[in-house]
Amino acid sequence: MKKIVLSALVAAVAVSSTLAAAAPAAAQEWRRPPYRHDPPRHHHDHGNSDAIVGGLAAGVIGGLIGGAIVNNSAPRYIDPPPPPPPPPRCWFEDRQVPNAYDGGWHMESMRVCR
Repeated sequence: MKKIVLSALVAAVAVSSTLAAAAPAAAQEWRRPPYRHDPPRHHHDHGNSDAIVGGLAAGVIGGLIGGAIVNNSAPRYIDPPPPPPPPPRCWFEDRQVPNAYDGGWHMESMRVCR
């Protein structure tokens, strides 16, 4: 839910900044007068560049919103945790063993295995 709200907020900020930056459309066509030595200009877009840019911006924003919705609504596969490591087969324990020299006992580290 948190990701959906954050995605919607980001989309709202992006759309509002796009709309705020748009200038009002002018009804007349304005061109600077050509100078004598300018090469002839050939404009073939007929004023469609603003519509193309607007369409691209709307497509990008729509794709971001749609991707965020699809990404948040899809079930997720989470790997199960790995099994715990097996216990060691051999280890060392301190054990009392008889002392051969004076008939007493002392501690030794002995290897114990299963």
